[in-house]
Amino acid sequence: MRFRLARITTRAVNALSRRLGRGQGTVAGGRVGLAIDHRLLEHLTAKRAVALVTGTNGKTTTTRLLTVALSAGAGAAADDGAHVVLSNETGSNMPAGHVAALVGGDLTAPAVLEVDEIYLSRVLAATSPTTVVLLNLSRDQLDRTNEVRMVAGRWRAALAAAPHTRVVANADDPLVAWGAGAAAQVDWVAAGLGWQLDAVGCPSCDASITFTSADDGGGWFCGTCGFARPVPTAALDLSAGSSPARARWADGRTYEFALALPGRFNDANALMAAVAATHQGIEPADAFAAMAAVEHVAGRFATRLVGGVPARLMLAKNPAGWSELLALVGDDNGPLVVAINARTADGADPSWLWDVPFERLAGRGVVATGDRCRDLSVRLKYAGVTHVMEEDRATAVATAVAMGSPSANGSHPVDVIGNYTAFHDFLVLGSH
Repeated sequence: MRFRLARITTRAVNALSRRLGRGQGTVAGGRVGLAIDHRLLEHLTAKRAVALVTGTNGKTTTTRLLTVALSAGAGAAADDGAHVVLSNETGSNMPAGHVAALVGGDLTAPAVLEVDEIYLSRVLAATSPTTVVLLNLSRDQLDRTNEVRMVAGRWRAALAAAPHTRVVANADDPLVAWGAGAAAQVDWVAAGLGWQLDAVGCPSCDASITFTSADDGGGWFCGTCGFARPVPTAALDLSAGSSPARARWADGRTYEFALALPGRFNDANALMAAVAATHQGIEPADAFAAMAAVEHVAGRFATRLVGGVPARLMLAKNPAGWSELLALVGDDNGPLVVAINARTADGADPSWLWDVPFERLAGRGVVATGDRCRDLSVRLKYAGVTHVMEEDRATAVATAVAMGSPSANGSHPVDVIGNYTAFHDFLVLGSH
């Protein structure tokens, strides 16, 4: 009766939250439901196959890609809807969000859940997942997840206690390799690691990690204790060029794929999702074909009209994410809007701005906006980046047009990169 009451109440509170315009109905009901039945998540996942996706960057995208891959294989288009794969696709990635995503569906339908990296141990214990996907680990909100080696240690302890869970882990990240290393079953994936500065210390012995160049195999090792990159099950073939991407399995299989989502980091996310999908009976070729249709994820890379100007919206929450997106837009000489906030969801400390390689933007026009546009302006000044500061978001996009970006009626949108709440400010401001 407690479980039934918690489930009904969760749905009711979420529906009320949406009607009152107080949110998306993805958290409030879950909190109430868990207060009624603290084992609600365990009960909601007891009869279903569950895959968990965690990491500092790429969680939401990889969750979406894996959900699409599993849905295609399960026949989610069936008229009765019985095979729909459930997921917390809005990014509410703590237990309250998980509960909210699962209460309204068939209790036996499979689920793919994005999980905040700090909450993996708790969610793993509650859901007994068939698969856990570990993407990467780096500093995020400095007032919350600054000590990533401690997080890796927690992952390691939790996975050691889950012998029946299959782990799909990024072999190129030493912290992920340490966290996954105690698991009984691991598929290692060479998904790359563009940001290495948070993984320079060996998590095994505290000595230094040495990263080798791509010409030397692109691996890493600790010269003191011998901790080294595991042999991958699957890898991106970096020699294949940007499109189509090519994935190679250790047994010799090769798959080419082209995503609508841009960037090598999204190719890596797709490879991780494809390997995870194989553990639920999906062939890699079918997984890649399904994922190719995904054009944007929770607004990421979507084009919205902001003040009548088409803007492509991108999210970067931390130095690792910014580094990847700045590399993505690096070949474009057009003006760029960069937005920074420091609200609760972003972390109150914006000093991470000094670790972002904004120097890559030298020589192009940049408009700085957001709550902390003054902090950003100082950082851009010391990076040698010519820029304009504009607090109003819509005016910032219009200013970018005036600086030479394609006009509002053109087919090339203005690129806008923002951290978490700044990105959502533009989503709310924009229209389809």
